[in-house]
Amino acid sequence: MAKIKHIAMVSMDPPKLAEFYKQVFDMKILHSSKSGATYLTDGYINVALLPQKAEGKPNGLNHFGFEIDDQEEIAKRMEEFGLKAPGQRPRNRPYAETRGCDPEGNNFDLSVHGFQEVEYEADRERGVKRIQQKVDA
Repeated sequence: MAKIKHIAMVSMDPPKLAEFYKQVFDMKILHSSKSGATYLTDGYINVALLPQKAEGKPNGLNHFGFEIDDQEEIAKRMEEFGLKAPGQRPRNRPYAETRGCDPEGNNFDLSVHGFQEVEYEADRERGVKRIQQKVDA
């Protein structure tokens, strides 16, 4: 099976956005290009922050997800960065417990239990594990 290793996002200010991901999620900056792009990694997936060349808000990516160790720590870091803490996801959505937004409005999901198993909030409260089920959309 092919594995996603790279995501690209258009950014109004790639260096500033890279600093957000560095400070809040401990990502590492790999490279900054002459064109203004900044490339980050979490050690598994690389994220390219490409400069917006047209006026206005960038279009594109709906959201992506981070598997994290501590929801409260990420919320604290986001608030220290001047952003709102992540909000609770609806109980009827699997995978992520919360959703946050970076300084440019890109949504990301946050999950302590990961994205490999279909788990709803009620399942987590009861301690129920559902291993690798498919979600019917």
